[in-house]
Amino acid sequence: LEIPLVAGGDAGERMLQPKLEARILQEIAPKPTDHVLEIGAGSGYMAALLGTRARDVVTVEINPALKTMAERNLASAGRTNVVVQGGDGARGWAAKAPYDIIVVSGSLPMLPAAFTDQLAVGGRLFVVLGEPPVMTATLLTKLPTGACNTIDLFETQLPPLRNAQQPDRFRF
Repeated sequence: LEIPLVAGGDAGERMLQPKLEARILQEIAPKPTDHVLEIGAGSGYMAALLGTRARDVVTVEINPALKTMAERNLASAGRTNVVVQGGDGARGWAAKAPYDIIVVSGSLPMLPAAFTDQLAVGGRLFVVLGEPPVMTATLLTKLPTGACNTIDLFETQLPPLRNAQQPDRFRF
């Protein structure tokens, strides 16, 4: 289930389905040396999962109530290698870049260049791209040339990040 995070919340934030979180972990294959960025802390659950496998995790949350929830949950889980930052991560989080892994826990209609710019060579980025009803879970790996190898993994739907960069629209 996609469990609601805040009762009566205005943004309708929900946890990702556990099978999706498992698939994300499988695809990005975190290693004990990885420096990780997660956009959309939510409850802190995905950050905790990432923190059990990676060296350290920075997770960014725009909703102050969810930031507090994530901090509380991560502290009670003993995840001392995860830091929750309050702010808008719709274009990444340059302060601690480059990252070995970036996980975007909401969808984006298009991928801002800032995300691949903040990815280390050999780094992996998981993001759901597109707009309803067509969205694709995508894995990008940054190559030494600066380009990215892109693999479309599966179709799914996630709510978009707040303030996500929008593609140019046709106007008549």
